[in-house]
Amino acid sequence: MASKILRVKQTLSVIARWVLRGLLVCLIVFAGWGLAYRWLNPPTTLYMMQESWRLDGIQYDWVDIEDVAPVMLRTLVAAEDASFCRHWGIDSAAVRQALRDGAMRGGSTISQQTVKNAFLWQGRSWLRKAIEALMTPYSEAVWSKKRLLEIYINVVEFDTGVFGIQAAAVHHFGIDAAKLNRVQAGRLAVVLPDPKGRSAIKPDASLKKHAASVIAGSDIIRKDGRAACFED
Repeated sequence: MASKILRVKQTLSVIARWVLRGLLVCLIVFAGWGLAYRWLNPPTTLYMMQESWRLDGIQYDWVDIEDVAPVMLRTLVAAEDASFCRHWGIDSAAVRQALRDGAMRGGSTISQQTVKNAFLWQGRSWLRKAIEALMTPYSEAVWSKKRLLEIYINVVEFDTGVFGIQAAAVHHFGIDAAKLNRVQAGRLAVVLPDPKGRSAIKPDASLKKHAASVIAGSDIIRKDGRAACFED
């Protein structure tokens, strides 16, 4: 009996060591991956590959943040994470509000969304949320806010199979991202929570009202300094 218990303990010890080694390897891979994106632009993401396979192709065209209309950047931040320049990746107030409204719904900052879109998979799961929570502060540490926003605007989905602001500007309005005006910026920003279900080209009355609100918000964050971290 004692020998059986000893063998079980030894087996569990071996398993534990391999699990720890696996976790360490994953941490090293993610750390190196994140550090590389400080300078290298993501060529694709897991979700892009999935959608490309499902749709037999996607629209994706990387654009430097300097080549995007400033009003588009401000409007996206106003719509998705107005405190982007003032938090360290996790917005505690937004998380508390999300927990009051319903667990796992809302509360994600642009930093968290960037980590999810660039490195992880879609869908709601506590495992993905846990990895996201670990990687977000690391990304904030190794990337500047401007770099975070640059990656975000290039990997986020704006319509079915349309990824990034440059592809979205061409797809919806037939122009480059640098030429987007206030109305177009507002309409693109408000489709992000549901890019497959909302239309930037033919928004309904409710979406138009929401777009007008975030356009006004973009003016506010410019005046009060909440756009300073990416407009320097």
